[in-house]
Parts: sequence; C-alpha cells; structure tokens
Amino acid sequence: MEHLKETTIGEYVAMDYRTATLFQKHGIDFCCKGGRTIEQVCAKNDITPQELRAGLDQIFSATNGGGTIDYQSWPIDLLVDYIEKKHHRYVEATTPTLIQFLNKLCSVHGERHPELFEITEEFTASANELATHMKKEELVLFPHIRKMVNAQLTGQELAEPHFGTVRNPITMMMNEHEVEGERFRKIAELTDNYTTPTDGCTTYRVAFALLKEFEADLHLHIHLENNIAFKKAMAMEKEFAM
Repeated sequence: MEHLKETTIGEYVAMDYRTATLFQKHGIDFCCKGGRTIEQVCAKNDITPQELRAGLDQIFSATNGGGTIDYQSWPIDLLVDYIEKKHHRYVEATTPTLIQFLNKLCSVHGERHPELFEITEEFTASANELATHMKKEELVLFPHIRKMVNAQLTGQELAEPHFGTVRNPITMMMNEHEVEGERFRKIAELTDNYTTPTDGCTTYRVAFALLKEFEADLHLHIHLENNIAFKKAMAMEKEFAM
C-alpha cells in the first residue's frame, strides 16, 4: 500500500487491526500513543522505517479472510454501543475475579515474591480508575454521541452540551487512557511479561493469564476509542458547526 508520512500508527490499526500484532511485536504502543508516525516510533525502537513498512505491506497484501473486523466502517453509535456492552462489561465482570486471585497470591506467595503486592496495588488502582472512567463515558460522552447521530438522522437541532465541545471530554478520556496504559506497562514489567515463576501454583498461572488477557482487551478498547470513535465524534461535531 502507499504509505503517507503523516499516517499515524493508530490510523494503520484503524485500517486493519491485524497491524496491531506487528506493532506489539516491536513494543510499539498503538493505542495510548497511537498518534505517532512510523518515523517517530522507529526513532525510539530497534527497527527501521523500511522494515516496519515492509511488515505493514505484507499484512495489507494478505487476504482479509481471517475474520478481521472492520471497525472503521461501523457507524459511531454502533461502535460506542459495542464498546460499552463488550469492553466495559468485560472490565466490570473480570475485575472482581482478578482482585480475588491477586489477593490470594499475595497471602500465599507474597513472602517469596514481594512484587505481587505492587502488582496488586497497580491493578486495584487501575480497576478503580477504569470504573469511574467508564461511567463518565456512559453518562456523559456516549449519550451525547448518540444525540448527535439522532439529530443528524432526523434533521433536528442539536442542543449545545454543558461541556461545550466534544473535544473537552475526549481530551479527558484520552489523558486517562494514557495513565492506564502506563500502569499496565508497569504491570507487564513487574510480571516479566506475565511469566509464571517456576514455583507458581495454578492460581498463579490463571491470574497472570487473566492479567495478560485484560491488558489485551484494554488495548483494543482504548484503540477503538482513541483512534476511531473519538475521531468520528469530533468530525461529526464539525459537520454541525458548518
């Protein structure tokens, strides 16, 4: 495909989510830091722009029959419904189980593995912040997005939201995404990329596997918002201003 210098990492993933695997392989953050270009990420990672573009070309030229979901083509109200029902519910359902497992690991293995206390502290903080974050989206940002869609479909006038412009809550959400991204980078480091130690029990393995799954879900969750839903929302707001 033709690569434009200004195309960001997040935009590549928005075009085809399979590219996320390539970026993840090279330690490139495509969700919270998805606004960087190939040149910018290569300057901080052990890879050349030519090598990264070759990997992208290989992905884009491959047949797209593997079930890849084209989230970019979804209408924005469908996308926010999906985020809320798929990713928000996943966080709500998984958090209590993970905290229970981590607390158990601290009590049983904490003496030999003191890093477990820090891992538990980081995850608990993340879970609490995510719960508040998701409620703000569900009660403020997402309802306004649905109102914009309805006004566009019906031709009705759109009342100005109390937060002024949609950029204001979006900026807040993206800043909070950055914080959670940093937390999980720290958790990945503390767990040696979710590697169970040799003396780890079954609960240890299950907890670390679940942590890894939680991080992967969070990456997709943040990507769908930062790189697709939020951009669509800002573009739609501009249309009302014309």
